[in-house]
Amino acid sequence: MPEYTPQELMVVCAAREIRAGEVVFVGMRLPLLAFALAKRTHAPDAVGLFENGLVRDTPSAELLFTMGDAPNIQGAEWATRTSALMGLLAQGCADLGFVGGAEVDRYGNLNTSYIGERAHPQVKLPGSGGGADIASLAGRLAIVMAHERKRFPERVSYITSPGYGDGGDWRARVGLPRGGPAAVITTLAVLGFTKDTHEMELRSWHPGSSPDEVGANTGWDLRVAPDARETPAPTADELRVIRECDPQGFWTR
Repeated sequence: MPEYTPQELMVVCAAREIRAGEVVFVGMRLPLLAFALAKRTHAPDAVGLFENGLVRDTPSAELLFTMGDAPNIQGAEWATRTSALMGLLAQGCADLGFVGGAEVDRYGNLNTSYIGERAHPQVKLPGSGGGADIASLAGRLAIVMAHERKRFPERVSYITSPGYGDGGDWRARVGLPRGGPAAVITTLAVLGFTKDTHEMELRSWHPGSSPDEVGANTGWDLRVAPDARETPAPTADELRVIRECDPQGFWTR
């Protein structure tokens, strides 16, 4: 079995969330590589939307450090404004969106605003950017982040980007017409959500980890899906594509 880093496995898991023919709101860091991997393997007809106003039918020919890098603009199908891309979200054109966060809770709510009490926060974070829009309006949401107990509290300090609120039919009750988290891809596992309560559950644990380790790094009694299993390791072909896209391991080491 080929050797790989935790970040490379996360890229593979994120790419596997992209289905053939989908329109994907591509996030920064690992999702940039996940989109390229999906395009070069199982989803060649996927289309990428980038928050700074770009639409791409092909991945960038060079490694991207930011969405606004020149290689991402060159060859784009459409170079427009952020407001136009957000308009596509509002119309329901994005099948899948990628986001990250400092905290995620039991029902997939994300915090990128602050840690602690609102009046006297312990840590101030960057804020929403387009995260709240993606979480509210994409057909489904994939969250990519490190798995540490402090990042997985039972309830986030502040809901920057909504998941399933307090569970159940919360999204419908507050007027969010579609979407919600479908997967949380971490350094330890892939998690999903139950269909009825929309509570997070363990779907697979990465090679070298275990359900006990994932649970120990989660701030509540994490449910384990009945069909939970070990995450399939990256194939040699998947690793080859990732390393061609990121030869120095900037995002994956």
